[in-house]
Amino acid sequence: MSLNSLAHSLTQYDKEEARSIVRLLLEYSFNLSFTDICAGALDRLDAGERERLNALMARLIQGDPVQYVTGYAPFCGRDFSVRQGVLIPRPETEELCEWIVSEEKNRFPLSRGIKGVSPYAGLPSPARRPPRILDIGTGSGCIAVTLALDIPHAQVTAWDISPRALQIARDNAERLGADVMFVERDVLAAPQKAESDSYDIIVSNPPYICEQEAKLMEDNVLKHEPHTALFVPDDDPLLFYRHIALHARQMLKTDGLLYLEINPAYALQTKEMLEAKGFTDISIRNDQFGKQRMIKARKQAVSPF
Repeated sequence: MSLNSLAHSLTQYDKEEARSIVRLLLEYSFNLSFTDICAGALDRLDAGERERLNALMARLIQGDPVQYVTGYAPFCGRDFSVRQGVLIPRPETEELCEWIVSEEKNRFPLSRGIKGVSPYAGLPSPARRPPRILDIGTGSGCIAVTLALDIPHAQVTAWDISPRALQIARDNAERLGADVMFVERDVLAAPQKAESDSYDIIVSNPPYICEQEAKLMEDNVLKHEPHTALFVPDDDPLLFYRHIALHARQMLKTDGLLYLEINPAYALQTKEMLEAKGFTDISIRNDQFGKQRMIKARKQAVSPF
């Protein structure tokens, strides 16, 4: 048994992707590093371990994503528990989190490295207040947990419509030591007036793939990941973005920031929609593959006239 022989059985992937998938399986499920594998660790597996490996490989051959098979997905340097019912975290979403964290560090560059000292100490009010952050559609909790851990003293709330997703997100927060408040909430419902001016940052990676784009996607995504977290109607690609913008207009503080992961095919339309809703300082950022994948917008004060 070898890495190559195992990878060769994953005929639906190209050679290098198959090798990467098998390496992830061996790392997460058997705690074997690439060095261990090269040193013949597969030949030293006992009968029980071989039986378990065969069962896991059978799931991969059937098309199960490796993250669901192992139960974990890496995200921003941490391992998040994932199961069917939540979207598997993507590298593009890591970039969104890194953008937010970088912006916050740029706001308070001097006191970030002082252990035990709040980065907001000594600043005039309201700047001394730690940021309040809302993650809409949290799924596995990867965005909310990452921001809670990487932005000192951040107060993070996360919404999702799925009780199953919220339980997975809570488990991740507890295991990784993040203080996040999780709320079962449908963003398509109307915003509540009691929540006006509540947050400094709102972030979301909502469903944004049009149904017609499904034919371009891999079977391991279509057959296993939750469609409610992926797809929007062909005739309403900005469905969730409009509702998020309505919430953000009410719930962000003046000068608060809205960060969104977006469909590159509708980047301009998303920008125009946010402008029409009164957001300013709108900027679009490319992902590592050169696609327009993220957008940031600022809430300005509402004119009394």
